[in-house]
Amino acid sequence: MTVICTPSAVSGKISAISSKSDAHRLLICAALSESETNIHCNVMSKDIAATLNCLKSMGTDISVSGDIITVTPKPFNKKADLDCGESGSTLRFLMPVVSALGIDATISGHGRLPERPISPLKEEMEKKGVVFHTNSNFPLHLTGELQAGKYEIAGNISSQFITGLLFALPILNGDSEIKLIPPVESRSYLNITLSALRKFGIEISEQENLYIIKGNQKYVSPKEMTVQGDWSNASFFLCAGALSEKGVTVTDLDINSPQGDKEILNVLSSMGADVQISGTKITVKKKELKGITVDASDIPDAVPIISVVATACQGDTKIINAQRLRIKESDRIKSVVNMLNAVGGNAEETDDGMIIHGIGKLQGGIVNGYNDHRIVMSASILSTLCKDNVEITEFKAVEKSYPNFFEDFNKLGGNANVLNDR
Repeated sequence: MTVICTPSAVSGKISAISSKSDAHRLLICAALSESETNIHCNVMSKDIAATLNCLKSMGTDISVSGDIITVTPKPFNKKADLDCGESGSTLRFLMPVVSALGIDATISGHGRLPERPISPLKEEMEKKGVVFHTNSNFPLHLTGELQAGKYEIAGNISSQFITGLLFALPILNGDSEIKLIPPVESRSYLNITLSALRKFGIEISEQENLYIIKGNQKYVSPKEMTVQGDWSNASFFLCAGALSEKGVTVTDLDINSPQGDKEILNVLSSMGADVQISGTKITVKKKELKGITVDASDIPDAVPIISVVATACQGDTKIINAQRLRIKESDRIKSVVNMLNAVGGNAEETDDGMIIHGIGKLQGGIVNGYNDHRIVMSASILSTLCKDNVEITEFKAVEKSYPNFFEDFNKLGGNANVLNDR
Protein backbone atom coordinates (compact mmCIF):
# COMPACT_ATOMS: atom_id res chain seq x y z
CA MET A 1 0.00 0.00 0.00
CA THR A 2 1.03 3.57 -0.60
CA VAL A 3 0.02 6.97 0.71
CA ILE A 4 -0.59 9.98 -1.52
CA CYS A 5 0.33 13.38 -0.09
CA THR A 6 -1.31 16.19 -2.04
CA PRO A 7 0.55 19.51 -1.74
CA SER A 8 -0.95 21.69 0.98
CA ALA A 9 0.12 24.34 3.46
CA VAL A 10 0.41 23.16 7.06
CA SER A 11 -0.06 25.28 10.16
CA GLY A 12 -1.53 25.10 13.63
CA LYS A 13 -0.82 23.39 16.95
CA ILE A 14 0.00 19.79 17.83
CA SER A 15 1.02 18.02 21.04
CA ALA A 16 4.29 16.11 21.13
CA ILE A 17 4.01 12.35 21.50
CA SER A 18 5.89 10.48 24.22
CA SER A 19 9.57 9.88 23.54
CA LYS A 20 10.33 6.29 22.63
CA SER A 21 13.95 6.86 23.71
CA ASP A 22 12.77 7.79 27.19
CA ALA A 23 10.07 5.10 27.27
CA HIS A 24 12.51 2.27 26.49
CA ARG A 25 14.73 3.34 29.37
CA LEU A 26 11.98 3.86 31.93
CA LEU A 27 10.43 0.47 31.13
CA ILE A 28 13.74 -1.35 31.63
CA CYS A 29 14.49 0.52 34.86
CA ALA A 30 10.99 -0.26 36.15
CA ALA A 31 11.39 -3.97 35.34
CA LEU A 32 14.67 -4.05 37.29
CA SER A 33 13.08 -2.38 40.33
CA GLU A 34 11.66 -4.13 43.37
CA SER A 35 8.21 -2.53 43.33
CA GLU A 36 5.51 -1.37 40.91
CA THR A 37 5.83 1.65 38.63
CA ASN A 38 3.11 3.46 36.68
CA ILE A 39 4.51 5.01 33.50
CA HIS A 40 2.40 7.59 31.67
CA CYS A 41 3.01 7.21 27.92
CA ASN A 42 0.63 8.69 25.33
CA VAL A 43 1.69 6.51 22.39
CA MET A 44 2.43 2.82 21.92
CA SER A 45 4.72 2.56 18.92
CA LYS A 46 6.04 -0.75 17.63
CA ASP A 47 9.48 -0.07 19.12
CA ILE A 48 8.08 0.63 22.58
CA ALA A 49 5.86 -2.45 22.29
CA ALA A 50 8.94 -4.54 21.39
CA THR A 51 10.69 -3.58 24.65
CA LEU A 52 7.49 -4.08 26.64
CA ASN A 53 6.92 -7.56 25.18
CA CYS A 54 10.54 -8.61 25.72
CA LEU A 55 10.34 -7.60 29.38
CA LYS A 56 7.14 -9.62 29.72
CA SER A 57 8.92 -12.61 28.17
CA MET A 58 11.66 -12.21 30.78
CA GLY A 59 9.02 -12.53 33.52
CA THR A 60 7.91 -8.97 34.30
CA ASP A 61 4.18 -8.37 34.75
CA ILE A 62 3.14 -5.45 32.50
CA SER A 63 -0.35 -4.14 31.82
CA VAL A 64 -1.59 -1.21 29.75
CA SER A 65 -4.69 0.84 30.53
CA GLY A 66 -5.20 3.95 28.43
CA ASP A 67 -1.95 5.88 28.55
CA ILE A 68 -0.69 4.19 31.74
CA ILE A 69 1.77 1.29 31.58
CA THR A 70 1.93 -0.53 34.91
CA VAL A 71 5.18 -2.45 35.43
CA THR A 72 5.16 -4.95 38.28
CA PRO A 73 8.54 -6.70 38.82
CA LYS A 74 8.47 -10.48 39.26
CA PRO A 75 11.27 -13.05 39.58
CA PHE A 76 12.94 -13.27 36.18
CA ASN A 77 12.62 -16.44 34.11
CA LYS A 78 15.63 -18.71 33.67
CA LYS A 79 14.96 -18.88 29.93
CA ALA A 80 13.36 -16.36 27.60
CA ASP A 81 12.62 -15.87 23.91
CA LEU A 82 12.89 -12.18 23.03
CA ASP A 83 11.45 -10.80 19.79
CA CYS A 84 12.95 -7.33 19.35
CA GLY A 85 10.94 -6.55 16.22
CA GLU A 86 12.88 -3.91 14.29
CA SER A 87 14.05 -2.05 17.41
CA GLY A 88 17.81 -1.60 17.68
CA SER A 89 17.36 -0.05 21.13
CA THR A 90 15.49 -3.10 22.43
CA LEU A 91 18.17 -5.48 21.12
CA ARG A 92 21.24 -3.61 22.31
CA PHE A 93 19.80 -2.50 25.65
CA LEU A 94 18.63 -5.97 26.64
CA MET A 95 21.64 -8.05 25.54
CA PRO A 96 23.68 -7.01 28.61
CA VAL A 97 20.61 -6.97 30.87
CA VAL A 98 19.56 -10.59 30.22
CA SER A 99 23.18 -11.65 30.63
CA ALA A 100 23.52 -9.79 33.95
CA LEU A 101 20.42 -11.65 35.12
CA GLY A 102 21.84 -14.99 33.95
CA ILE A 103 18.91 -15.63 31.59
CA ASP A 104 19.35 -18.22 28.84
CA ALA A 105 18.05 -15.98 26.07
CA THR A 106 17.17 -16.47 22.43
CA ILE A 107 16.87 -13.11 20.67
CA SER A 108 15.23 -12.57 17.27
CA GLY A 109 14.55 -9.52 15.11
CA HIS A 110 12.99 -8.47 11.84
CA GLY A 111 13.49 -6.08 8.95
CA ARG A 112 17.02 -4.72 8.80
CA LEU A 113 17.71 -5.39 12.49
CA PRO A 114 19.66 -8.65 11.91
CA GLU A 115 22.04 -6.68 9.65
CA ARG A 116 22.77 -3.96 12.20
CA PRO A 117 26.02 -4.36 14.14
CA ILE A 118 26.30 -5.84 17.63
CA SER A 119 30.09 -5.58 17.66
CA PRO A 120 32.05 -4.49 19.71
CA LEU A 121 29.45 -5.04 22.45
CA LYS A 122 29.39 -8.77 21.68
CA GLU A 123 33.15 -9.12 22.09
CA GLU A 124 33.18 -7.19 25.38
CA MET A 125 30.42 -9.39 26.75
CA GLU A 126 32.27 -12.53 25.66
CA LYS A 127 35.31 -11.38 27.63
CA LYS A 128 33.11 -11.14 30.72
CA GLY A 129 31.48 -14.57 30.82
CA VAL A 130 28.75 -14.49 28.17
CA VAL A 131 28.60 -17.19 25.49
CA PHE A 132 27.12 -16.37 22.07
CA HIS A 133 26.18 -19.70 20.52
CA THR A 134 25.22 -18.24 17.13
CA ASN A 135 27.85 -15.51 16.54
CA SER A 136 26.06 -12.54 14.96
CA ASN A 137 23.49 -14.57 13.04
CA PHE A 138 19.87 -14.29 14.10
CA PRO A 139 18.36 -15.59 16.21
CA LEU A 140 21.05 -14.95 18.81
CA HIS A 141 21.44 -17.45 21.65
CA LEU A 142 23.11 -16.15 24.82
CA THR A 143 24.05 -18.10 27.94
CA GLY A 144 26.37 -17.46 30.87
CA GLU A 145 26.38 -14.60 33.31
CA LEU A 146 27.87 -11.18 32.73
CA GLN A 147 30.76 -10.37 35.08
CA ALA A 148 31.77 -7.06 36.63
CA GLY A 149 35.04 -5.47 35.57
CA LYS A 150 36.60 -3.06 33.11
CA TYR A 151 34.89 -2.60 29.74
CA GLU A 152 36.29 -0.71 26.78
CA ILE A 153 34.10 0.21 23.84
CA ALA A 154 34.24 2.50 20.79
CA GLY A 155 32.15 5.62 21.23
CA ASN A 156 31.29 6.21 17.57
CA ILE A 157 29.42 3.06 16.54
CA SER A 158 26.31 3.03 18.72
CA SER A 159 25.55 4.70 22.04
CA GLN A 160 23.02 1.88 22.53
CA PHE A 161 25.87 -0.51 23.36
CA ILE A 162 26.96 1.74 26.20
CA THR A 163 23.41 2.25 27.45
CA GLY A 164 22.90 -1.52 27.67
CA LEU A 165 25.98 -1.84 29.87
CA LEU A 166 24.91 1.13 32.02
CA PHE A 167 21.65 -0.70 32.78
CA ALA A 168 23.31 -4.03 33.55
CA LEU A 169 26.53 -3.32 35.43
CA PRO A 170 25.04 -1.69 38.57
CA ILE A 171 23.25 -4.93 39.55
CA LEU A 172 26.39 -7.10 39.36
CA ASN A 173 28.28 -8.14 42.50
CA GLY A 174 31.47 -6.20 41.75
CA ASP A 175 32.39 -2.69 40.64
CA SER A 176 32.84 -1.87 36.96
CA GLU A 177 34.16 0.77 34.58
CA ILE A 178 33.24 1.61 31.01
CA LYS A 179 35.99 3.35 29.06
CA LEU A 180 34.85 5.03 25.85
CA ILE A 181 37.29 5.16 22.96
CA PRO A 182 36.99 8.58 21.25
CA PRO A 183 35.38 10.00 19.28
CA VAL A 184 32.18 9.70 21.28
CA GLU A 185 29.03 10.45 19.27
CA SER A 186 25.36 10.68 20.28
CA ARG A 187 26.40 11.50 23.83
CA SER A 188 22.98 13.04 24.40
CA TYR A 189 21.44 9.55 24.26
CA LEU A 190 23.78 8.51 27.07
CA ASN A 191 22.56 11.51 29.02
CA ILE A 192 18.96 10.29 28.58
CA THR A 193 20.09 6.95 30.02
CA LEU A 194 21.86 8.53 32.99
CA SER A 195 18.79 10.67 33.69
CA ALA A 196 16.55 7.59 33.77
CA LEU A 197 18.99 5.71 36.01
CA ARG A 198 19.13 8.59 38.49
CA LYS A 199 15.34 8.64 38.71
CA PHE A 200 15.51 4.99 39.83
CA GLY A 201 18.26 5.59 42.39
CA ILE A 202 21.23 4.28 40.39
CA GLU A 203 24.47 6.25 40.87
CA ILE A 204 27.14 6.36 38.20
CA SER A 205 30.23 8.57 38.35
CA GLU A 206 31.35 10.29 35.16
CA GLN A 207 34.83 11.34 34.15
CA GLU A 208 35.96 12.25 30.66
CA ASN A 209 35.08 9.22 28.50
CA LEU A 210 34.85 7.03 31.60
CA TYR A 211 31.91 5.74 33.65
CA ILE A 212 32.61 4.34 37.13
CA ILE A 213 29.85 2.03 38.34
CA LYS A 214 29.47 0.63 41.84
CA GLY A 215 28.06 -2.91 42.00
CA ASN A 216 25.26 -4.30 44.17
CA GLN A 217 23.01 -1.30 43.53
CA LYS A 218 19.22 -1.53 43.70
CA TYR A 219 16.74 0.03 41.30
CA VAL A 220 14.19 1.92 43.42
CA SER A 221 10.86 2.74 41.79
CA PRO A 222 9.67 6.37 41.99
CA LYS A 223 6.13 4.90 41.68
CA GLU A 224 4.83 7.37 39.06
CA MET A 225 6.69 8.46 35.93
CA THR A 226 5.74 10.45 32.84
CA VAL A 227 7.60 9.86 29.58
CA GLN A 228 9.03 13.07 28.16
CA GLY A 229 7.70 14.63 24.97
CA ASP A 230 9.64 13.39 21.95
CA TRP A 231 11.94 15.99 20.39
CA SER A 232 12.93 13.56 17.64
CA ASN A 233 9.42 13.12 16.27
CA ALA A 234 8.45 16.72 17.04
CA SER A 235 11.26 17.74 14.69
CA PHE A 236 9.15 16.77 11.68
CA PHE A 237 6.45 19.29 12.52
CA LEU A 238 8.89 21.94 13.77
CA CYS A 239 10.61 21.70 10.39
CA ALA A 240 7.22 21.85 8.67
CA GLY A 241 6.75 25.14 10.52
CA ALA A 242 9.96 26.47 8.95
CA LEU A 243 8.29 25.93 5.56
CA SER A 244 4.98 27.53 6.61
CA GLU A 245 4.01 31.22 6.47
CA LYS A 246 1.61 30.77 9.42
CA GLY A 247 3.93 28.43 11.31
CA VAL A 248 3.50 25.33 13.45
CA THR A 249 3.42 25.08 17.25
CA VAL A 250 4.38 21.88 19.10
CA THR A 251 3.46 21.68 22.79
CA ASP A 252 4.62 19.47 25.69
CA LEU A 253 8.33 19.76 24.94
CA ASP A 254 10.90 20.28 27.69
CA ILE A 255 13.63 22.66 26.59
CA ASN A 256 15.80 21.29 29.43
CA SER A 257 15.42 17.68 28.29
CA PRO A 258 18.63 15.68 27.80
CA GLN A 259 17.32 14.64 24.37
CA GLY A 260 19.87 15.72 21.79
CA ASP A 261 17.33 16.30 19.04
CA LYS A 262 16.23 19.54 20.68
CA GLU A 263 19.27 20.82 18.73
CA ILE A 264 16.83 21.09 15.82
CA LEU A 265 15.92 24.52 17.19
CA ASN A 266 19.49 25.77 16.75
CA VAL A 267 19.69 24.24 13.27
CA LEU A 268 16.46 25.94 12.17
CA SER A 269 17.53 29.26 13.73
CA SER A 270 20.87 29.05 11.90
CA MET A 271 18.99 28.45 8.66
CA GLY A 272 17.01 31.64 9.31
CA ALA A 273 13.67 30.29 10.55
CA ASP A 274 11.71 32.20 13.21
CA VAL A 275 11.89 30.05 16.38
CA GLN A 276 9.92 31.09 19.46
CA ILE A 277 10.04 29.32 22.84
CA SER A 278 7.36 29.82 25.48
CA GLY A 279 7.59 27.34 28.33
CA THR A 280 6.84 23.90 26.88
CA LYS A 281 5.48 25.41 23.65
CA ILE A 282 7.70 25.82 20.57
CA THR A 283 6.57 27.78 17.49
CA VAL A 284 8.49 27.82 14.21
CA LYS A 285 7.61 30.03 11.23
CA LYS A 286 9.04 30.55 7.79
CA LYS A 287 11.48 33.35 7.09
CA GLU A 288 14.20 33.70 4.47
CA LEU A 289 16.15 30.45 4.70
CA LYS A 290 19.81 29.93 3.86
CA GLY A 291 21.98 26.83 3.52
CA ILE A 292 24.40 25.94 6.32
CA THR A 293 26.78 23.16 7.36
CA VAL A 294 25.22 20.70 9.83
CA ASP A 295 27.39 18.46 12.00
CA ALA A 296 25.18 15.39 12.45
CA SER A 297 27.43 13.45 14.83
CA ASP A 298 25.05 14.03 17.77
CA ILE A 299 21.75 14.35 15.84
CA PRO A 300 21.78 11.59 13.20
CA ASP A 301 18.02 10.94 13.45
CA ALA A 302 17.26 14.55 12.51
CA VAL A 303 19.12 14.42 9.18
CA PRO A 304 16.21 13.25 6.99
CA ILE A 305 13.91 16.10 8.02
CA ILE A 306 16.72 18.68 8.05
CA SER A 307 17.35 17.70 4.43
CA VAL A 308 13.77 18.66 3.59
CA VAL A 309 14.21 22.19 4.96
CA ALA A 310 17.55 22.39 3.14
CA THR A 311 15.80 22.02 -0.24
CA ALA A 312 13.95 25.27 0.49
CA CYS A 313 17.09 27.19 1.46
CA GLN A 314 19.04 29.62 -0.67
CA GLY A 315 22.42 28.03 -1.41
CA ASP A 316 23.81 24.68 -0.37
CA THR A 317 23.46 22.75 2.87
CA LYS A 318 26.25 20.34 3.74
CA ILE A 319 25.62 17.55 6.24
CA ILE A 320 28.80 16.07 7.73
CA ASN A 321 29.78 13.37 10.26
CA ALA A 322 26.73 11.28 9.41
CA GLN A 323 28.44 7.98 8.54
CA ARG A 324 26.33 6.00 11.02
CA LEU A 325 23.22 6.78 8.98
CA ARG A 326 24.25 3.96 6.67
CA ILE A 327 23.45 1.35 9.35
CA LYS A 328 20.00 2.59 10.37
CA GLU A 329 16.63 1.16 9.24
CA SER A 330 17.85 1.97 5.75
CA ASP A 331 21.08 3.43 4.42
CA ARG A 332 19.78 6.87 5.28
CA ILE A 333 22.43 8.77 3.34
CA LYS A 334 21.40 7.01 0.17
CA SER A 335 17.67 6.93 0.92
CA VAL A 336 17.52 10.65 1.82
CA VAL A 337 19.35 11.64 -1.36
CA ASN A 338 17.09 9.38 -3.43
CA MET A 339 14.00 10.84 -1.72
CA LEU A 340 14.96 14.42 -2.56
CA ASN A 341 15.98 13.68 -6.13
CA ALA A 342 12.82 11.62 -6.77
CA VAL A 343 10.66 14.74 -6.42
CA GLY A 344 12.92 17.10 -8.38
CA GLY A 345 15.45 18.06 -5.73
CA ASN A 346 19.19 18.22 -6.20
CA ALA A 347 21.22 16.27 -3.64
CA GLU A 348 24.37 14.17 -3.74
CA GLU A 349 26.06 11.73 -1.39
CA THR A 350 29.43 12.34 0.23
CA ASP A 351 31.56 9.90 2.20
CA ASP A 352 30.19 11.11 5.53
CA GLY A 353 26.92 12.75 4.58
CA MET A 354 25.43 14.72 1.73
CA ILE A 355 25.22 18.06 -0.06
CA ILE A 356 21.76 19.49 -0.74
CA HIS A 357 21.43 22.26 -3.30
CA GLY A 358 18.52 24.50 -2.35
CA ILE A 359 16.11 24.97 -5.25
CA GLY A 360 12.84 25.99 -3.58
CA LYS A 361 9.73 24.55 -5.21
CA LEU A 362 9.85 20.86 -6.17
CA GLN A 363 7.87 18.89 -8.71
CA GLY A 364 6.59 15.81 -6.85
CA GLY A 365 6.72 12.12 -7.74
CA ILE A 366 7.08 8.65 -6.27
CA VAL A 367 9.27 8.17 -3.17
CA ASN A 368 10.47 4.80 -1.92
CA GLY A 369 9.80 4.72 1.81
CA TYR A 370 12.48 1.99 2.29
CA ASN A 371 10.41 0.67 5.24
CA ASP A 372 12.08 3.48 7.21
CA HIS A 373 9.84 5.58 9.44
CA ARG A 374 12.00 8.69 9.21
CA ILE A 375 12.10 8.60 5.41
CA VAL A 376 8.31 8.21 5.19
CA MET A 377 7.64 11.09 7.59
CA SER A 378 10.21 13.32 5.89
CA ALA A 379 8.73 12.64 2.45
CA SER A 380 5.31 13.63 3.78
CA ILE A 381 6.61 17.02 4.96
CA LEU A 382 8.47 17.31 1.65
CA SER A 383 5.11 17.23 -0.15
CA THR A 384 4.36 20.73 1.21
CA LEU A 385 7.11 22.04 -1.10
CA CYS A 386 5.86 20.25 -4.23
CA LYS A 387 3.65 21.26 -7.16
CA ASP A 388 2.28 17.74 -7.71
CA ASN A 389 1.44 14.80 -5.46
CA VAL A 390 4.06 12.80 -3.58
CA GLU A 391 3.34 9.06 -3.54
CA ILE A 392 5.16 7.23 -0.73
CA THR A 393 5.59 3.46 -0.59
CA GLU A 394 5.91 1.36 2.59
CA PHE A 395 4.26 4.15 4.56
CA LYS A 396 3.28 1.85 7.44
CA ALA A 397 6.89 2.13 8.65
CA VAL A 398 5.69 5.14 10.71
CA GLU A 399 4.18 2.64 13.18
CA LYS A 400 7.73 1.97 14.39
CA SER A 401 7.87 5.30 16.24
CA TYR A 402 4.83 7.47 15.44
CA PRO A 403 1.70 5.40 14.63
CA ASN A 404 -0.58 8.48 14.49
CA PHE A 405 1.74 10.54 12.30
CA PHE A 406 -0.59 10.89 9.32
CA GLU A 407 -3.54 11.74 11.57
CA ASP A 408 -1.51 14.57 13.13
CA PHE A 409 -0.17 15.64 9.73
CA ASN A 410 -3.72 16.00 8.43
CA LYS A 411 -4.81 17.87 11.58
CA LEU A 412 -2.26 20.54 10.65
CA GLY A 413 -3.67 20.85 7.14
CA GLY A 414 -1.72 18.11 5.42
CA ASN A 415 -3.50 16.02 2.83
CA ALA A 416 -2.43 12.37 3.12
CA ASN A 417 -4.64 9.61 1.73
CA VAL A 418 -4.02 5.89 1.68
CA LEU A 419 -4.39 3.95 -1.56
CA ASN A 420 -5.36 0.42 -0.60
CA ASP A 421 -4.94 -1.00 -4.08
CA ARG A 422 -1.26 -0.22 -4.50
